[in-house]
Amino acid sequence: MTSPRPQMHLGAFFFGVGHHLAAWRHPDVDPGAASRIESLKEWTRIAEAAKFDAIFFADNVGLPGPPDAVVAKNALWYPLDPLISLAALSQSTTHIGLVATVSSTYLPPYHLARKYASLDQVSGGRSGWNLVTSGSDFEARAFGLEQQLAHAHRYARAHEYVKIVKGLWDTWEDEAFIHDKAANRFFDPDRLHRVAHTGEHYQVHGGLQTPRAPQGYPVLVQAGSSGDGQDLAAATAEVVFTAQQSAAEARAFYSGLKARLPAHGRTPDQLKILPGISPFVGRTRQEAQDKFDQLQGLIDPVLGVGLLSTFLGNVDLSGYDIDGPFPQDLPVTEGWKSRQELFEGMARRENLSIRQLYEKVAGARGHWTLVGTPESIADELEHWFTTGAADGFNVLAPTLPHGLADFADLVIPELQRRGLFRTAYQGRTLREHLGLARPVHPAARQGASGNTT
Repeated sequence: MTSPRPQMHLGAFFFGVGHHLAAWRHPDVDPGAASRIESLKEWTRIAEAAKFDAIFFADNVGLPGPPDAVVAKNALWYPLDPLISLAALSQSTTHIGLVATVSSTYLPPYHLARKYASLDQVSGGRSGWNLVTSGSDFEARAFGLEQQLAHAHRYARAHEYVKIVKGLWDTWEDEAFIHDKAANRFFDPDRLHRVAHTGEHYQVHGGLQTPRAPQGYPVLVQAGSSGDGQDLAAATAEVVFTAQQSAAEARAFYSGLKARLPAHGRTPDQLKILPGISPFVGRTRQEAQDKFDQLQGLIDPVLGVGLLSTFLGNVDLSGYDIDGPFPQDLPVTEGWKSRQELFEGMARRENLSIRQLYEKVAGARGHWTLVGTPESIADELEHWFTTGAADGFNVLAPTLPHGLADFADLVIPELQRRGLFRTAYQGRTLREHLGLARPVHPAARQGASGNTT
């Protein structure tokens, strides 16, 4: 009897009304849809019907800009709080995972731990936390800082932050709440483990009121691909989202990150790596190309330059010739280091002007853009998946809901036909979808009791 073929994992990335920079200007797109929970419910139903592992909300914690004249052209911020949105969506879905971004830089560990423990409870074990450290000065200013914290400092804080959050999630053992009316004991005090943490960046003493989550912990997701980001991911993450432009680059990242796991007592199957893809799908190649060209034609040059300026470290490119050579010797950013390296590398390698670079990345901000038929796109995904470049993909629909529906209706059936993707959910929790074990409580693992430090 042959073993079943390994299957890829798929996330559906919700980003405004589509991931393309000009998505909101598309004639078929409702520009205000991302602000309405009914629209989010519709998009989530499409993803759940297609058997995606999870939906994923990115987030930032501030309004970009100024200048406001540029911001006014851009619909790519996050109108609704992602955790509140996912709590609402959990009540209109039954299986699909619910992943949201929350910054470790601007929310105290206790608040995050309680919010995610609650989301895991109300969703029946479907939550995931995408840890970011925030990489923009406009977010820092919203919290009273003149500029963002240094990149290495943010990640040092994040390591400590995750340790505290996991300790808080382990406040209670799984069977702590005994509800023994006869003995007048609501919980077993021997199964309570308060956090007593005094570290370099945080002091936390106490515990959560919330019972241990159905998944033990929400699934831990991380999206940084810099050296600091990979160190954090190897130590803590269970899913990594990454931006890669070629199968060779993706394989190098995949093997390199997984090679870091043994140093942390982890095995390769404990981490799933999902590169981002932005698919333009047509029943013919020409139909797909027409969809791509239509959105590309709607890009505002001012916004394209602004996009590059942001990802390159808040460097003002507006004074450069848009069709001239790409600038040399840009300062190293304290923001999105891996994206700065990716964009500069693309410009140098392909000899791109500023205009050519923003046109190349406007659809997916450095993620892989595919234009083709269901068969050709499935061929590419299969190649990456079967040659050690990915455990699956995070799908960045260029428009919502149309781009998501195209992928769900056309590409997923082709992947299913090849045995590469599920036809039905086999479990109810996000951990089950991803093939990740439920974390054992430290007290059960060590036979310990008392405080967690």
